[in-house]
Amino acid sequence: MSTETLPETLPETVPESPDTVVTPDSRSRTGYMPLYRVIMWDDDVTTMEFVIRMLFKVFGKDYKTAERLMLEVHYTGSAHVDTLPLERAEFKVDQVHKAAALENYPFRCTIEPL
Repeated sequence: MSTETLPETLPETVPESPDTVVTPDSRSRTGYMPLYRVIMWDDDVTTMEFVIRMLFKVFGKDYKTAERLMLEVHYTGSAHVDTLPLERAEFKVDQVHKAAALENYPFRCTIEPL
């Protein structure tokens, strides 16, 4: 193994010719993905504990927030629980629906555009 040090400046691999004009890239626009609301709906079968568990595990809410949202679902019939890009919203809603089906709950979530 050689212990030679590298030169302070490395030689350019492609020499610039006088005919070459370097221009900055054309304007690139950074766009944001459209956002969607995830709505949880109340029913007469699903337990409050299940709703809190979904808010905590699937949506990453802390316990106090999950409890507040569960009570909003219970007393008003629905609650806006998260705002996400469409793909993530669909994934989380699918997780909730599968978990509800495993426990034989008719619990539903929907997605609506912002």
